[in-house]
Amino acid sequence: MYKRKIGLAIVLIIAGIGLYFAYAFYRVFFAPNTAFNNTTSYVFITSDASVNALMEELTPLLKSPDDFRLAAQKKGYLDRIRGGKYAFRQGMNNNEIINGLRVRPLPIRVTFNNQERLANLAGRVADQIEADSLSLIDQFLDADFLIENGFTSETALAMYVPNSYELFWNTSAAKFQQRMLKEYKRFWTPKRLAAAEEKGLTPIEVITLASIVQKESVKVDERPSITGVYLNRLRKRMRLQADPTVIYALKKERNDFDLVIRRVLKKDLKLKSSYNTYRIKGLPPGPIGMPDVSAIDAVLFPKQHKYLYFVADPTKPGYHDFSTNLREHNRKARRYYRWLNEQRLYR
Repeated sequence: MYKRKIGLAIVLIIAGIGLYFAYAFYRVFFAPNTAFNNTTSYVFITSDASVNALMEELTPLLKSPDDFRLAAQKKGYLDRIRGGKYAFRQGMNNNEIINGLRVRPLPIRVTFNNQERLANLAGRVADQIEADSLSLIDQFLDADFLIENGFTSETALAMYVPNSYELFWNTSAAKFQQRMLKEYKRFWTPKRLAAAEEKGLTPIEVITLASIVQKESVKVDERPSITGVYLNRLRKRMRLQADPTVIYALKKERNDFDLVIRRVLKKDLKLKSSYNTYRIKGLPPGPIGMPDVSAIDAVLFPKQHKYLYFVADPTKPGYHDFSTNLREHNRKARRYYRWLNEQRLYR
C-alpha cells in the first residue's frame, strides 16, 4: 500500500512537471504576447540592430519581453536580425511575431517634390527611410557616380524626378540613389527624348528650364505658354532675363537659401553669377529647384506662339500678360506696377 502511494506521488510529480513545461512552452511560443490596444502596430528595425537595440524597440509592444527573447533565441532569430518595417497584429504570439520578422519587410511610400537643393531633398528623404541626411547628401554628391552617369554637382538634382516611390524603410543611401537613377532613365521615354532633341535640349537642360518655368508660374495650365516665351528667346539668342534665377543667385551668393526675397531690384540684376540670366546667355549651369513633372512636360510640349515677354496680370491673379515686343511689354509692366503700388496704399 505504501509503495503504491509512493508510485502515485511520483507519477503525479512527473505529470506536474510535464504540465509545467508544456504550459511554459505554450506560454513562450503560443500565448498572445502583444501589449497594444490598436489593431496593428508597426516597428522599425535598423539594418545593424543589436539584440539590445531590437529589444528596446520591441519592448513597448510586448506583454513579456523576456518570453519573446527566449523564443527568439530558441528559434535562432537573434543570430540573424533583419532590418526593415514590420507590422504586429494585436494578439500575435511570439512564434507568429518571429516568423513575421523573418520574412520580407513591409514596403513604404517615399514621396518628394519641389525641393530647392540636394540638401533639402536629403532632409525630406531622411524623414522617410533609415538613411540619415548626411549619408544621403554625401551619396548624392559622390564624384564617381556623377561622372559615370553624366552629372555634375550643379546638375545632380535633375536626376531626382518628383513622385511617390515604393521602397523598403531600411534602404541605404547608395541603394536609394541607384533606384532614383533607374526611375530617371525610365522617366525619359523615347517620346520625351525625341521632344527634347527637337528643341536642341538635353534632358538635364529640359529640367533646368522647367525649374525656371515652375518658379515663374504656379498655374500648371500657363506653364506651356511661359515655356514658349523662353524657347523663343533662346532661339533668338536673347537672354532669358528670368527673375527666379536672380533670386537663386542671390541666395547662393549669401549662402542662405532660407532668405525670403519678395522682389528683384535693379541692383540685383547686376550680380555676377552663372545663374543670373540677366547677365548670361542661355541656361544657368543647373536647375534652380526641383520641377514638377507638369513643368518638365510643359518644356517638352510647349505652346507655339510669338511672345517674347510676360509680366504679372493684375486682372488675373497668378497669371501673366504676354507681349510680342518690348514697347507693349513696358506698357503692361507699368500698369502692373501701378496696381502693385495701389495695393500697398490700401494695406
